[in-house]
Amino acid sequence: MELRTACSPRDVRTYDTERLRSEFLIDDLFQKDYVKMVYSHIDRIITGGAVPVDKVLTLDAGDELRAEYFLERRELGIINIGGEGTVTVDGTVYTLRTRDGLYVGRGSREISLASKDPACPAHFYFNSCPAHTAYPTVYIRPEDCVHQELGSQEDANSRTIRKYILPGQVKSCQLVMGMTTLNPGSVWNTMPCHTHDRRMEVYLYFDMPEDAFVVHMMGEGQQTRHIIMRNEQAVISPSWSIHSGVGTRAYTFIWGMCGENQDFDDMDGIAMKDLM
Repeated sequence: MELRTACSPRDVRTYDTERLRSEFLIDDLFQKDYVKMVYSHIDRIITGGAVPVDKVLTLDAGDELRAEYFLERRELGIINIGGEGTVTVDGTVYTLRTRDGLYVGRGSREISLASKDPACPAHFYFNSCPAHTAYPTVYIRPEDCVHQELGSQEDANSRTIRKYILPGQVKSCQLVMGMTTLNPGSVWNTMPCHTHDRRMEVYLYFDMPEDAFVVHMMGEGQQTRHIIMRNEQAVISPSWSIHSGVGTRAYTFIWGMCGENQDFDDMDGIAMKDLM
């Protein structure tokens, strides 16, 4: 498990491109027969990816958590962005089609991941954060999710937001997850942009061809920076940072949040005229 420490916004102002990417970009998430995890000190979120092909993969605590098992003190959200696969939680098997999700509550001891067809393996993406109590495991289908149509074609930000894990739909301690899909011809996400000091966020960008990318904007509203994001790369966004982006074409991203509250609309907006 890779460890990332927290960063001060005053320090980030001085980072060059290489340093920005090393601190906030998460690359190589989806490797054959391997579980990659990045543990961030920012609200203690773990971001991970797994691609089971020739073997069944398991989520283990490792030395970093000092726990008997991965979810001894944590909760977990998984979304599959690849071929059909299964997640087995303490003997119960859940079949996840592409874009299906699963919330797994604290105290679940054995979690294993497998693909139905090795030629078209599952790509399991997950976020995990500390939990103070246990909530039931819930299988989530995108067609059952609360969704919103936002933006417009004129502003190049017509998009659909699907809310997978949040109050009123799937109970969790602090984890919130969902997916935003931009319509063809739209390229901007989360603009006008915002921060939310009460919680941090991680984005996973995907559904992009090899030669496409997203210019992910981050930093303070008057000290913006950017990171070039390729397909199936994730980026850590501290609570003090904006998190917005523009792509060379339409794309999809998964957002995961944890922190002080779970109020989706608790945002500190930044006017377009105030960005620098």
